[in-house]
Amino acid sequence: MTTEVEVVELLVSASHRLAGRPADGPADGPRDESRQAVQVRRGLGLVGDRYYGRPAHKDASVTFMAAENLPRRIDPAVGLRHTRRNVLLRGVDVDSLVGSTIVLDGPAGPVAFAVNRPARPCAWMDVTIGPGAQRALRGKGGVRCTPLSDGVLVLGRTGFAVVDAHPRQD
Repeated sequence: MTTEVEVVELLVSASHRLAGRPADGPADGPRDESRQAVQVRRGLGLVGDRYYGRPAHKDASVTFMAAENLPRRIDPAVGLRHTRRNVLLRGVDVDSLVGSTIVLDGPAGPVAFAVNRPARPCAWMDVTIGPGAQRALRGKGGVRCTPLSDGVLVLGRTGFAVVDAHPRQD
């Protein structure tokens, strides 16, 4: 069954800005990593992203997060730049879909992803968002995925389907 969700934000970052100790703060990088559209490559990730084609991140090259889970009470302006996730969706609980295959079917056509594991929040969240963010995001920090097809993700309304459901067992 396909439902409609919204792709709220897309982020492609060429550099890994949260390296080292959180107390040192994020590394400098471009301020505008947001995109209107991103190219997805099967098994590789998002073109131009820091995890694109990296063997160590093969099963985690794209991260999705639910907009509903952003800790807006800590910082009302929080977004992907703070969480370092790639795709922010509104209208679906992505955290419950570990082990499933999902398809986003937007204006540029369908793109499938294997939802492999949770994207656990780290101590950096307390630095980039604000104190208490790491705790607020426990169990809802998003998911790490592998693209199963080539395509393009675009901001705005899109179809969403779970085509192979194997929800995680906690």
